[in-house]
Amino acid sequence: MCGFVGFIDKNSDKENILNNMLEAIVHRGPDEMGTFINEDIALGFRRLSIIGVDNGLQPLYNEDNSLVLVFNGEIYNYKELRDELIEKGHIFKTQTDSEVLIHAYEEFGKFMVKKLRGMFAFSIWDKKAKTLFAARDPFGIKPFYYSRIDNDKLLFGSEIKSFLAYKDFKKEVNKEALKPYLTFQYSVLDETFFKGVYKLKPGHYMIYKNGELKIREYFDVEFKNEEISLDESIKRIENVVAESVDIHKNSEVPVGSFLSGGVDSSYITASLMPAKTFSVGFEEDNFNESGLAKDLSDMLEIKNIQKLLTSEECFENLSTILYHMDEPQSNPSCIPLYFLSKLAREHVTVVLSGEGADEIFGGYEWYDDDDRLKKYKKLPSFIRKPLAMTAKKLPYFKGRTTIIRGGSKVEDYFIGQAFIFEEKEANSILKPNYKNAPSIKDITKPIYDKVSHMDDLTKKQYLDLKLWLAGDILLKADKMSMAHSLELRVPFLDVEVMKVGETIPPKYRVNNGTTKLALREAAKNKLPDAWAKREKKGFPVPIRHWFKEERYYNTIKESFTSDYANEFFDTNEIVKLLDDHFNGKTNNARKIYTIYTFLVWYKRFFIDQI
Repeated sequence: MCGFVGFIDKNSDKENILNNMLEAIVHRGPDEMGTFINEDIALGFRRLSIIGVDNGLQPLYNEDNSLVLVFNGEIYNYKELRDELIEKGHIFKTQTDSEVLIHAYEEFGKFMVKKLRGMFAFSIWDKKAKTLFAARDPFGIKPFYYSRIDNDKLLFGSEIKSFLAYKDFKKEVNKEALKPYLTFQYSVLDETFFKGVYKLKPGHYMIYKNGELKIREYFDVEFKNEEISLDESIKRIENVVAESVDIHKNSEVPVGSFLSGGVDSSYITASLMPAKTFSVGFEEDNFNESGLAKDLSDMLEIKNIQKLLTSEECFENLSTILYHMDEPQSNPSCIPLYFLSKLAREHVTVVLSGEGADEIFGGYEWYDDDDRLKKYKKLPSFIRKPLAMTAKKLPYFKGRTTIIRGGSKVEDYFIGQAFIFEEKEANSILKPNYKNAPSIKDITKPIYDKVSHMDDLTKKQYLDLKLWLAGDILLKADKMSMAHSLELRVPFLDVEVMKVGETIPPKYRVNNGTTKLALREAAKNKLPDAWAKREKKGFPVPIRHWFKEERYYNTIKESFTSDYANEFFDTNEIVKLLDDHFNGKTNNARKIYTIYTFLVWYKRFFIDQI
C-alpha cells in the first residue's frame, strides 16, 4: 500500500532530512506524500492509493490531534472494528482502514494489535506522552526496520535505504551477518547487513519513550494437531480460504493475481476469479510454467498476460533488484518476481498470490522423507547415529545427506528450505574478520526449543514460519512488488487461515509422499485434478546454465577477483568454485550466486554509493 519513515531527534534539520528519506522510497507510494514534524519527531509517508482513494493521505490523527499515525499495509477487518469503535464514541474523519488503527490504540492501547486481521507495519506517536508505539503483522508480510543512534535518537521505517539520508547514520557492514547468510541465503539475524539496523520481528510490537526501547511478542503459532477427519480438514480449509480471498480482494482499484502452474496460486486464482492473471518464465527448456498458467486461465475464462525472460535482462537488472531488496538475498526467484511485478503493474495496482500455503499446510519436499531415507531409517538407531556423526565431518559424497538426516534429530540438520554453504565450508572461503558470527544452532535452537514437544513435521514448519517465511519469501515479495508500486496480498497468510492450519493433523499435511494433502483435496473443488496434484516446482531460474556461458563466467570472475571481494573472501577459493562449475566438475551454481549477489549488493551500496 505505502511506505513510511520517521525519526526521533530533538536537534535535526528535520524537514530536509525527512524529504530526502521519503525520496528514497518514492517507489512505495508514488501517488502522494505527507509529513508531520514537531520538536520531538518527524514522520513521513508515501502513498499508493488502494482504499479511501480520495481521503486517505497520512499521517492521520485522532479527534484532538494528540496521536499521529503512519501505516503500511491493509487491515481486512477494519469495517467491523470501525463499527465497534463508533459504538464506543469514536469519531472518524475518513473511510480508510488506516484510521481504525488510531482509534483502536486510543481504546485498547497496546492490546489493539490482537484485534487486527491484516498485513501491517505502523507507528503511532503520542504527543502528550511523547511515546512511540509501533507494530508488525503476525507473519512479517510488511517490513519494519529501526536503528538507535547515540541512545537518544531513533530511526524507523519501511526500507533501510531511507536511513542513508539521515545525517548521523553511519553506513557500515555488519560483520556478523555474512557467514550465516552464506548458509541460509538470506539475512537471518535480527540485526541486518547494515550495522546497528534491526528488523522488528513479525508478531512483535515496540514502545519507545525517553530513550528506552521495549519490544514484546504478541502473536505466536500454536499447532494443536486436533483429532479431526480428512473430510473435516478439507471443509475447514475450503471455508476459510474462500472467506480470506473474499476479504483480500477489497479494493477501489483493479485487482489481479499471480499464476504459476502450482496448486497454491491456482487455488487463489480460481477462488478470486480476477479479470487478469500474470505469469513469467524463461526461454530455457524446463524453466517455464507459463504454459500451464495459460491453460488454467483459459479453462477459467480469464485473460493471462505473460512474459519470457532473457538472461541478458536478468543480469542487467540484478544490481537494481538488490538495491530494492536492501540486503543481500540469493534466492534466485527474486529475479522473475521482480519482472512479474513489473508486468502486473502495467495492468493492475493490487495482486493476490499464494505465499504461505507451504509453511502452514506442509508443502515442501523437505517436510517428507524420501523412499531412500525411509528404508535407511529401518536400521537400528545405534547404527545410524554414529554414522551420522562421522558423515558430518566428511566432505560431500553421494548419500551423505541421507546418512546425516537418518541418524540425527531434526534440530541438528534442518535449518529451512535453503542450505547453501555448511559452516565449515563458509569459514574456508571467508577472511578472518568475518568468521566470528552466530552459529547455525545459535540461530535455530531458541525457535526449536519452543516446539520441543512436537513431531518432526511440525518442528520444521514452525522453524520455516519463524525464519524462512519472513526472511526470504515475504521480504522478497514485498520488496519486488513495491519496487514497481504494486501491492501484493497473500490470502493464505491470514490469522484465521492459520487457526485452521493449526488444527490439521500431521497425517493430513504430509502423507506418503504427498505434501499439503488436505489443501490439495480442498483445491479439487476449484481446480482440475492435474493442478491440485501437481508437485511443487518453486520458481526455477536457470542460473546453473548461465554460469557456464563465457560472458557470465567472465562477469562473475571480475567481481570475484575485485579488490572489494578480497575484503571478505579468499578470492582463490571462490574463483575455484566458479571454475569447477564452468568446467562441469560440479554444480556450484547456488554457491556462486550467493557470493555474487552479496558482492553486487556491496558494490551498489558501498562503492557506487547508489
